[in-house]
Amino acid sequence: MTVTLSTPTGSALSSTTPDASARSAPAAAAAANLTIRKVTAHIGAEISGLDLAQPLGSETVAAIRAALNEHKALVFTGVDLDDEGQQRFARQFGELTTAHPTVPAVEGAPNVLPVDSEQGVANHWHTDVTFVLNPPQVSTLRSIVVPPYGGETLIANAAAAYRDLPEPLRAFADTLWAVHTNDYDYAVPQESLDEEARQRREVFTSIKYQTAHPVVRVHPLTGERGLFIGGFAQRIVGLSVSESRKILDLLQAYVTRPENILRWRWSPNQLVLFDNRITQHYAVDNYDGLPRRLNRVTVAGDIPFGIEGKPSYSIKGDASHYSPVAEVAAVGPAA
Repeated sequence: MTVTLSTPTGSALSSTTPDASARSAPAAAAAANLTIRKVTAHIGAEISGLDLAQPLGSETVAAIRAALNEHKALVFTGVDLDDEGQQRFARQFGELTTAHPTVPAVEGAPNVLPVDSEQGVANHWHTDVTFVLNPPQVSTLRSIVVPPYGGETLIANAAAAYRDLPEPLRAFADTLWAVHTNDYDYAVPQESLDEEARQRREVFTSIKYQTAHPVVRVHPLTGERGLFIGGFAQRIVGLSVSESRKILDLLQAYVTRPENILRWRWSPNQLVLFDNRITQHYAVDNYDGLPRRLNRVTVAGDIPFGIEGKPSYSIKGDASHYSPVAEVAAVGPAA
């Protein structure tokens, strides 16, 4: 199944800055009666003036998309949504994926993934599901159970990270491709797992995936370049794992600079919408094992492409049961 997304047209891509469509958030917000409050210089904004439980008009959806292009992560507070309402909101940005390629969904809600501390923690930097050919374009997280302290979600701007690279390192990164997989100890070594965690890993890797993505991905709506790496990136194409680790760690250090990060402390009845094409995130495990649960709904994404226009390619594993492919009329590659 194919989903078509509308997108601005353009010519050459800028290697460091978004095009004009990504800077139109204030005008679009004014037209849709939204209030946008910037949270940090490089990432994050709070959106108010909306009732997400009600259908949103096309002008409002366009304003939210423009704000997402600019700020990368948007926070909505005072949200009165259940699982169906969260799915309905997310569906306004495209067709939904199922909950996950391998992990079970919330019972009765095949598009909703429970992010539950009782089922493990995601305290490693990652972009959602990059081990498949077309990872989600947008992720939504809704607070269900919030610990009395800790449990923040960190979200990093991978476009800002790319712009921070020194020119020689940026030129080097432009040439690289990385293999992403769900089948290695990206978070916890196998020997350190207890039986329950071992069973969860077996479920997570019940279908093994490997996909090659450009290390520098071009955002199809804005033309921005961003570092497309994170926890599922195992090695650089053409290099050994040990050689790759040094390069990936060097690039990752730019993603996780404090200046490029939104640190969001959850409260009840909040929803965070973030651009999975050009961010990474991390769930901070600092709440003493207290209950913490978010529900995640993701929107089907397009196949990534690099600065020369070459698309990602699958090496192992078919994820067609998980997500349709969203097609975009992307802007052209840089000269």
